Amino acid sequence: MRLPKVVEDLTNSFEKLPGIGHRSAQRLAFYLLRVPQRDLDMFATSVSNLKKMTKICTICHNLTDQEQCSICADSTRDQSQVCVVESFQDVIAIEKSGSYKGVYHVLHGSISPLNNVGPDELYIDTLVKRVNRGGIDEVVLATNTSLEGEATALYIQQALSGTKVKISRIGRGLPTGVEIEYADDQTLVHAFGTRRVL
Repeated sequence: MRLPKVVEDLTNSFEKLPGIGHRSAQRLAFYLLRVPQRDLDMFATSVSNLKKMTKICTICHNLTDQEQCSICADSTRDQSQVCVVESFQDVIAIEKSGSYKGVYHVLHGSISPLNNVGPDELYIDTLVKRVNRGGIDEVVLATNTSLEGEATALYIQQALSGTKVKISRIGRGLPTGVEIEYADDQTLVHAFGTRRVL
């Protein structure tokens, strides 16, 4: 059976999203056929405005709808401590934990030569400029523990080596609830390397 072209086009559009296969895309298209038109119009407007109405913070490169993100604009945050992350999602995860009260610097990726992403494609130069302007005492490197994330952290450490700023790396180890026998070698190495006295 041949579906109407508009349904096929929408299915193809959904298939381009990460983690969405053909069947899931088709289910989403059929679901939207059952939604009231006003809800569908609101959904379409939200999708249409997604890139038009969002900006990148002029200070930390986080996602915002203003010139500065809400974190950079918050005077109660510790402006002397900058946590360097790879993505907006990392900021959300750290904020959700409630464990950090400083500000951020979002790189928009990590160094990945295989994907043609070098330091110049990331916001590393603006981090160095922020540090050189003064007022920052500590840079916390919170890049992923992948090879790319580690390479990015090392590159940033070297780029900031001439400054007086303290450079730290977030602790790594066993996640809560994970049994030791199922942990990989690298995780155990980091867990023992970042152990603390009780």
